[in-house]
Amino acid sequence: MSIIISHGHLIAMQYTEDTQYDLGTCHLITELGNVSPERHVPEHIAKPSYYFVRNSPSTGEGQSEIKTPEQIDGMRDSCKLAATILNSACSFAKVGVTTDEIDRFVHEETIKANAYPSPLRYLGFPKSVCTSVNNVACHGIPDDRKLLDGDIINIDITVFFNGYHGDCSKTVLIGNVDDRGRFLVECTERCLAEAILCCGPGQPICVIGKSIDKFAKRKKLSVMPAFAGHGIGSYFHGPPNILHFDNDYPGVMIPGMTFTIEPVLSLGTCEAEVLEDMWTAVSTDNARSAQFEHTVLITDEGCEVLTVAS
Repeated sequence: MSIIISHGHLIAMQYTEDTQYDLGTCHLITELGNVSPERHVPEHIAKPSYYFVRNSPSTGEGQSEIKTPEQIDGMRDSCKLAATILNSACSFAKVGVTTDEIDRFVHEETIKANAYPSPLRYLGFPKSVCTSVNNVACHGIPDDRKLLDGDIINIDITVFFNGYHGDCSKTVLIGNVDDRGRFLVECTERCLAEAILCCGPGQPICVIGKSIDKFAKRKKLSVMPAFAGHGIGSYFHGPPNILHFDNDYPGVMIPGMTFTIEPVLSLGTCEAEVLEDMWTAVSTDNARSAQFEHTVLITDEGCEVLTVAS
Protein backbone atom coordinates (compact mmCIF):
# COMPACT_ATOMS: atom_id res chain seq x y z
CA MET A 1 0.00 0.00 0.00
CA SER A 2 1.33 3.42 -0.92
CA ILE A 3 -0.18 6.72 0.25
CA ILE A 4 1.53 10.07 -0.28
CA ILE A 5 0.31 13.10 1.68
CA SER A 6 1.68 16.51 0.70
CA HIS A 7 0.54 19.69 2.47
CA GLY A 8 -2.80 18.12 3.40
CA HIS A 9 -3.41 16.78 -0.10
CA LEU A 10 -3.74 13.16 -1.08
CA ILE A 11 -1.78 12.59 -4.31
CA ALA A 12 -1.45 8.86 -4.70
CA MET A 13 -2.53 5.45 -5.72
CA GLN A 14 -3.79 2.94 -3.15
CA TYR A 15 -2.59 -0.61 -3.73
CA THR A 16 -3.58 -4.02 -2.48
CA GLU A 17 -2.27 -7.31 -3.77
CA ASP A 18 -4.65 -7.38 -6.71
CA THR A 19 -6.26 -3.95 -6.91
CA GLN A 20 -5.05 -0.46 -7.77
CA TYR A 21 -7.21 2.52 -6.81
CA ASP A 22 -6.84 5.91 -8.43
CA LEU A 23 -7.80 8.24 -5.56
CA GLY A 24 -7.18 11.49 -7.40
CA THR A 25 -6.31 14.67 -5.49
CA CYS A 26 -8.12 16.21 -2.53
CA HIS A 27 -7.69 18.10 0.75
CA LEU A 28 -7.72 15.50 3.50
CA ILE A 29 -9.74 15.92 6.68
CA THR A 30 -7.10 14.90 9.22
CA GLU A 31 -8.41 16.48 12.42
CA LEU A 32 -11.70 17.60 13.93
CA GLY A 33 -12.57 21.30 13.93
CA ASN A 34 -14.24 23.47 16.57
CA VAL A 35 -17.96 22.86 17.02
CA SER A 36 -20.20 25.76 18.02
CA PRO A 37 -22.85 25.51 20.77
CA GLU A 38 -26.23 23.92 20.07
CA ARG A 39 -28.60 26.22 18.21
CA HIS A 40 -31.85 27.34 19.83
CA VAL A 41 -35.18 25.76 18.92
CA PRO A 42 -38.17 28.00 19.75
CA GLU A 43 -40.89 26.77 22.08
CA HIS A 44 -43.56 26.73 19.37
CA ILE A 45 -41.70 24.18 17.20
CA ALA A 46 -43.04 20.64 17.64
CA LYS A 47 -40.16 18.41 18.72
CA PRO A 48 -39.56 14.64 18.51
CA SER A 49 -39.37 12.76 21.79
CA TYR A 50 -35.57 12.44 21.65
CA TYR A 51 -35.25 16.22 22.04
CA PHE A 52 -36.25 15.72 25.68
CA VAL A 53 -34.90 12.24 26.45
CA ARG A 54 -31.91 10.76 24.61
CA ASN A 55 -33.03 7.84 22.48
CA SER A 56 -31.42 4.48 21.77
CA PRO A 57 -30.34 3.25 18.33
CA SER A 58 -32.94 1.47 16.23
CA THR A 59 -32.20 -2.13 15.28
CA GLY A 60 -34.34 -1.80 12.16
CA GLU A 61 -36.12 -5.01 13.13
CA GLY A 62 -39.87 -5.47 13.45
CA GLN A 63 -42.90 -4.43 11.45
CA SER A 64 -42.55 -1.60 8.99
CA GLU A 65 -44.89 1.36 9.31
CA ILE A 66 -47.47 0.96 6.51
CA LYS A 67 -48.99 4.37 6.06
CA THR A 68 -52.56 5.46 5.50
CA PRO A 69 -53.39 8.01 2.77
CA GLU A 70 -53.40 10.74 5.42
CA GLN A 71 -49.98 9.69 6.70
CA ILE A 72 -48.64 9.59 3.15
CA ASP A 73 -49.79 13.18 2.66
CA GLY A 74 -47.87 14.10 5.82
CA MET A 75 -44.77 12.36 4.47
CA ARG A 76 -45.06 14.20 1.17
CA ASP A 77 -45.10 17.52 2.99
CA SER A 78 -42.08 16.75 5.20
CA CYS A 79 -40.07 15.28 2.34
CA LYS A 80 -40.80 18.19 0.01
CA LEU A 81 -39.66 20.60 2.70
CA ALA A 82 -36.44 18.62 3.28
CA ALA A 83 -35.70 18.62 -0.45
CA THR A 84 -36.34 22.36 -0.75
CA ILE A 85 -33.99 23.17 2.14
CA LEU A 86 -31.38 20.75 0.75
CA ASN A 87 -31.38 22.46 -2.65
CA SER A 88 -30.93 25.85 -0.97
CA ALA A 89 -28.13 24.54 1.25
CA CYS A 90 -26.30 23.08 -1.74
CA SER A 91 -26.41 26.49 -3.44
CA PHE A 92 -25.18 28.13 -0.22
CA ALA A 93 -22.13 25.82 -0.01
CA LYS A 94 -19.22 27.60 -1.72
CA VAL A 95 -15.49 28.10 -1.33
CA GLY A 96 -14.82 29.91 1.96
CA VAL A 97 -18.10 28.94 3.64
CA THR A 98 -17.68 26.91 6.83
CA THR A 99 -19.69 23.78 7.48
CA ASP A 100 -20.92 25.49 10.66
CA GLU A 101 -22.37 28.26 8.50
CA ILE A 102 -24.16 25.59 6.47
CA ASP A 103 -25.55 24.23 9.74
CA ARG A 104 -26.76 27.69 10.73
CA PHE A 105 -28.40 28.17 7.32
CA VAL A 106 -30.17 24.80 7.48
CA HIS A 107 -31.26 25.35 11.08
CA GLU A 108 -32.73 28.77 10.36
CA GLU A 109 -34.51 27.65 7.18
CA THR A 110 -36.01 24.68 9.02
CA ILE A 111 -37.24 26.79 11.94
CA LYS A 112 -38.70 29.40 9.54
CA ALA A 113 -40.78 26.58 8.03
CA ASN A 114 -42.08 25.63 11.51
CA ALA A 115 -40.19 22.34 11.37
CA TYR A 116 -37.55 20.71 13.55
CA PRO A 117 -34.06 19.74 12.26
CA SER A 118 -34.18 15.99 12.93
CA PRO A 119 -30.43 15.33 13.45
CA LEU A 120 -30.29 17.72 16.43
CA ARG A 121 -30.02 15.64 19.64
CA TYR A 122 -30.71 12.38 17.79
CA LEU A 123 -28.56 9.87 19.74
CA GLY A 124 -26.82 12.98 21.08
CA PHE A 125 -25.82 14.47 17.70
CA PRO A 126 -24.93 18.13 18.40
CA LYS A 127 -25.93 19.88 15.15
CA SER A 128 -28.85 20.27 12.75
CA VAL A 129 -27.30 18.74 9.62
CA CYS A 130 -24.54 16.29 8.67
CA THR A 131 -21.75 17.67 6.48
CA SER A 132 -19.25 15.09 5.18
CA VAL A 133 -16.26 16.45 3.25
CA ASN A 134 -13.86 14.48 1.01
CA ASN A 135 -12.55 11.48 2.98
CA VAL A 136 -15.34 11.80 5.58
CA ALA A 137 -17.72 9.05 4.52
CA CYS A 138 -20.73 9.93 6.68
CA HIS A 139 -22.03 11.72 9.78
CA GLY A 140 -19.61 14.65 9.67
CA ILE A 141 -20.32 17.23 12.38
CA PRO A 142 -20.37 20.83 11.10
CA ASP A 143 -17.46 22.88 12.45
CA ASP A 144 -15.29 25.91 11.69
CA ARG A 145 -13.49 24.40 8.69
CA LYS A 146 -13.93 26.45 5.52
CA LEU A 147 -14.74 24.69 2.28
CA LEU A 148 -11.77 24.69 -0.09
CA ASP A 149 -11.55 24.75 -3.85
CA GLY A 150 -11.71 21.13 -5.02
CA ASP A 151 -13.69 19.75 -2.07
CA ILE A 152 -16.73 17.54 -2.39
CA ILE A 153 -19.30 17.71 0.41
CA ASN A 154 -22.33 15.62 1.26
CA ILE A 155 -25.11 17.63 2.90
CA ASP A 156 -27.60 15.35 4.67
CA ILE A 157 -30.85 16.99 5.74
CA THR A 158 -33.80 15.61 7.67
CA VAL A 159 -36.75 17.63 8.95
CA PHE A 160 -39.51 16.70 11.39
CA PHE A 161 -42.64 18.44 10.14
CA ASN A 162 -46.22 17.89 11.31
CA GLY A 163 -45.27 14.60 12.91
CA TYR A 164 -43.21 13.07 10.09
CA HIS A 165 -39.53 12.95 9.14
CA GLY A 166 -38.34 13.61 5.58
CA ASP A 167 -34.73 12.68 4.75
CA CYS A 168 -32.47 13.37 1.75
CA SER A 169 -28.88 14.23 0.84
CA LYS A 170 -26.66 15.27 -2.05
CA THR A 171 -22.95 15.47 -2.67
CA VAL A 172 -21.92 18.71 -4.34
CA LEU A 173 -18.76 19.96 -6.00
CA ILE A 174 -16.97 22.95 -4.49
CA GLY A 175 -15.03 24.90 -7.11
CA ASN A 176 -12.69 23.00 -9.39
CA VAL A 177 -12.94 19.32 -8.48
CA ASP A 178 -10.56 16.86 -10.14
CA ASP A 179 -11.74 14.28 -12.66
CA ARG A 180 -11.83 11.39 -10.16
CA GLY A 181 -13.95 13.39 -7.75
CA ARG A 182 -16.40 14.35 -10.49
CA PHE A 183 -16.57 10.74 -11.67
CA LEU A 184 -17.32 9.57 -8.13
CA VAL A 185 -20.11 12.08 -7.57
CA GLU A 186 -21.74 11.48 -10.96
CA CYS A 187 -21.64 7.71 -10.54
CA THR A 188 -23.07 7.78 -7.02
CA GLU A 189 -26.05 9.85 -8.15
CA ARG A 190 -26.67 7.44 -11.03
CA CYS A 191 -26.31 4.48 -8.66
CA LEU A 192 -29.13 5.81 -6.48
CA ALA A 193 -31.33 6.38 -9.54
CA GLU A 194 -30.82 2.79 -10.71
CA ALA A 195 -31.59 1.42 -7.25
CA ILE A 196 -34.86 3.36 -7.14
CA LEU A 197 -35.89 1.76 -10.46
CA CYS A 198 -35.86 -1.62 -8.66
CA CYS A 199 -38.55 -0.55 -6.20
CA GLY A 200 -42.18 -1.61 -6.40
CA PRO A 201 -44.85 -3.67 -4.63
CA GLY A 202 -43.85 -7.27 -4.04
CA GLN A 203 -40.20 -6.72 -4.88
CA PRO A 204 -37.69 -8.21 -2.42
CA ILE A 205 -36.05 -5.49 -0.34
CA CYS A 206 -32.67 -7.04 -1.05
CA VAL A 207 -32.84 -6.10 -4.77
CA ILE A 208 -31.81 -2.57 -3.75
CA GLY A 209 -28.48 -3.73 -2.38
CA LYS A 210 -27.93 -6.09 -5.31
CA SER A 211 -28.46 -3.21 -7.76
CA ILE A 212 -26.07 -0.91 -5.89
CA ASP A 213 -23.40 -3.60 -5.59
CA LYS A 214 -23.62 -4.46 -9.28
CA PHE A 215 -23.40 -0.81 -10.33
CA ALA A 216 -20.42 -0.10 -8.09
CA LYS A 217 -18.48 -3.09 -9.42
CA ARG A 218 -19.21 -2.01 -12.99
CA LYS A 219 -17.70 1.41 -12.24
CA LYS A 220 -14.81 -0.04 -10.19
CA LEU A 221 -16.00 1.73 -7.05
CA SER A 222 -16.49 0.29 -3.55
CA VAL A 223 -19.74 0.24 -1.57
CA MET A 224 -19.19 1.23 2.07
CA PRO A 225 -21.43 -1.35 3.79
CA ALA A 226 -21.48 0.27 7.24
CA PHE A 227 -24.06 2.85 6.13
CA ALA A 228 -27.60 1.66 5.46
CA GLY A 229 -30.93 3.09 4.45
CA HIS A 230 -33.87 2.78 6.79
CA GLY A 231 -37.58 2.98 7.27
CA ILE A 232 -38.83 6.46 8.08
CA GLY A 233 -42.06 8.21 8.97
CA SER A 234 -43.25 9.03 12.47
CA TYR A 235 -39.83 7.66 13.50
CA PHE A 236 -36.51 8.92 12.12
CA HIS A 237 -34.93 5.45 11.82
CA GLY A 238 -36.78 2.15 11.96
CA PRO A 239 -37.73 -0.93 9.96
CA PRO A 240 -37.02 -1.96 7.31
CA ASN A 241 -33.23 -1.97 7.07
CA ILE A 242 -32.07 -1.10 3.55
CA LEU A 243 -28.67 -2.68 2.98
CA HIS A 244 -26.62 -1.23 0.14
CA PHE A 245 -24.52 -4.31 -0.70
CA ASP A 246 -25.38 -7.69 -2.19
CA ASN A 247 -27.49 -9.43 0.47
CA ASP A 248 -30.43 -11.76 1.07
CA TYR A 249 -32.12 -9.69 3.78
CA PRO A 250 -35.72 -10.97 4.06
CA GLY A 251 -38.85 -9.00 3.36
CA VAL A 252 -40.73 -7.49 0.45
CA MET A 253 -41.85 -3.99 -0.43
CA ILE A 254 -45.47 -3.23 0.47
CA PRO A 255 -47.61 -0.29 -0.69
CA GLY A 256 -47.59 2.39 1.98
CA MET A 257 -44.01 1.60 3.06
CA THR A 258 -41.56 4.52 3.11
CA PHE A 259 -37.80 4.20 3.43
CA THR A 260 -34.55 5.85 2.44
CA ILE A 261 -31.97 4.65 -0.07
CA GLU A 262 -28.59 6.32 0.54
CA PRO A 263 -25.56 4.47 -0.87
CA VAL A 264 -22.04 5.61 -0.01
CA LEU A 265 -19.54 4.81 -2.78
CA SER A 266 -15.77 5.14 -2.42
CA LEU A 267 -12.86 5.58 -4.81
CA GLY A 268 -10.86 3.25 -2.54
CA THR A 269 -11.66 0.38 -0.23
CA CYS A 270 -14.91 -0.13 1.66
CA GLU A 271 -13.54 0.34 5.18
CA ALA A 272 -14.27 3.24 7.54
CA GLU A 273 -13.47 4.17 11.12
CA VAL A 274 -15.16 6.57 13.53
CA LEU A 275 -13.14 9.45 15.01
CA GLU A 276 -13.04 10.48 18.67
CA ASP A 277 -16.22 12.58 18.44
CA MET A 278 -18.01 9.20 18.04
CA TRP A 279 -19.76 10.39 14.86
CA THR A 280 -17.38 11.40 12.08
CA ALA A 281 -16.70 8.31 9.93
CA VAL A 282 -13.64 8.53 7.68
CA SER A 283 -12.24 6.11 5.13
CA THR A 284 -9.32 4.13 6.48
CA ASP A 285 -7.36 4.62 3.24
CA ASN A 286 -8.09 8.38 2.94
CA ALA A 287 -10.18 7.83 -0.19
CA ARG A 288 -13.06 10.15 -0.96
CA SER A 289 -16.62 8.89 -0.92
CA ALA A 290 -19.91 10.34 -2.11
CA GLN A 291 -23.50 9.79 -1.05
CA PHE A 292 -26.94 10.60 -2.43
CA GLU A 293 -30.21 9.90 -0.65
CA HIS A 294 -33.93 9.94 -1.34
CA THR A 295 -36.98 8.94 0.69
CA VAL A 296 -39.24 6.74 -1.42
CA LEU A 297 -42.84 5.54 -1.09
CA ILE A 298 -43.95 2.14 -2.36
CA THR A 299 -47.24 2.50 -4.24
CA ASP A 300 -49.65 0.05 -5.86
CA GLU A 301 -48.11 0.84 -9.24
CA GLY A 302 -44.42 1.17 -8.36
CA CYS A 303 -42.70 3.79 -6.23
CA GLU A 304 -42.70 7.54 -5.74
CA VAL A 305 -39.67 9.62 -4.85
CA LEU A 306 -40.94 11.89 -2.07
CA THR A 307 -37.86 14.08 -1.59
CA VAL A 308 -38.35 16.26 -4.66
CA ALA A 309 -38.50 20.03 -4.19
CA SER A 310 -41.56 21.89 -5.44
